[in-house]
Amino acid sequence: MSERRYDPTHDEWVTFATHRQDRTYKPPADACPLCPTRPGGPATEIPREHFEIAVFDNRFPSLSTTPPEPDVAGTDLVPVEPAYGHCEVVVFTDEHEATLASVGVARVRLLVDAWAHRFAALAADPRVGYVLPFENKGEAVGVTLHHPHGQIYAYPDVPPRPAREQRAAAAHRERTGRCVFCDVVAQETGGPRVVVEGTHFLAGVPPWARFPYEVDLWSRDHVGTLPELGAAARDDLARVLARVLAGYDAYFGFRTSYLLGIHSAPVNVDDDERALGHLHLEICPPHRGEGKLKYLAGSETFGGAFLTDVAPEVAGARLRAAATDVEVPA
Repeated sequence: MSERRYDPTHDEWVTFATHRQDRTYKPPADACPLCPTRPGGPATEIPREHFEIAVFDNRFPSLSTTPPEPDVAGTDLVPVEPAYGHCEVVVFTDEHEATLASVGVARVRLLVDAWAHRFAALAADPRVGYVLPFENKGEAVGVTLHHPHGQIYAYPDVPPRPAREQRAAAAHRERTGRCVFCDVVAQETGGPRVVVEGTHFLAGVPPWARFPYEVDLWSRDHVGTLPELGAAARDDLARVLARVLAGYDAYFGFRTSYLLGIHSAPVNVDDDERALGHLHLEICPPHRGEGKLKYLAGSETFGGAFLTDVAPEVAGARLRAAATDVEVPA
């Protein structure tokens, strides 16, 4: 089964991809499908002995450009449709034990270019409504392949959370005539929650942080998508992101698990809708202290109301100190 079913009680779509139950699950390092194909070794997804960044279609996609017909018939109340879209894997190092925090600024900069390139390519599909690059890192967030990698999903519509952002941005613009994220950048610059200040990007713990040590990276300029960034802005994004991730490891004292997502403007929409989008990255580690994890419990799961244990100002100060002192590989 691979299909999307509409939930009329929440006005959103849910994707079912039952074949993903058979995807590769925590293989040993010598059987990792994301490592390079070594001479005399088993073939992997990447038929090269060395590489910097590799991008390819996910073998177990949730969305596909050739989806099968749905298993069940939809109704007027609950429509059902094929699960159209794209799912790509982005492997950003051939070193199995590396992390995005350890590969160095130059490699992160190359990854920014790869994200931008794939974003533009996927957005060119007129059936795509939103492109979401992301990385799930660490067992604490359920990762089943340990080789450092991320993914890019291209959806046929705008998913619920980005759609809420668009609605909030529209309401703010109606009230003030301004971009809500531009106002956030103006408010947070130089403040107590800042973690890393870049020329083109600002990283900080948002005042509304849903996770105790969440960090957002906001573009200082009002740009909607990665392909719109010039070379200097991409350089700065790489430097700021590398320092934030290295700061996490320095503060916690171990390789930090996290969810990282890149929020952008929707694609294949009119200019007015596109103009509401403001490029920003969101990093959400599940850690709230040594040996303690932040779980989504009843209030978050059923109420959508997040509760957190660390004040954003405290988290910002702690992470700022760690990110300032840490040595970041070039």
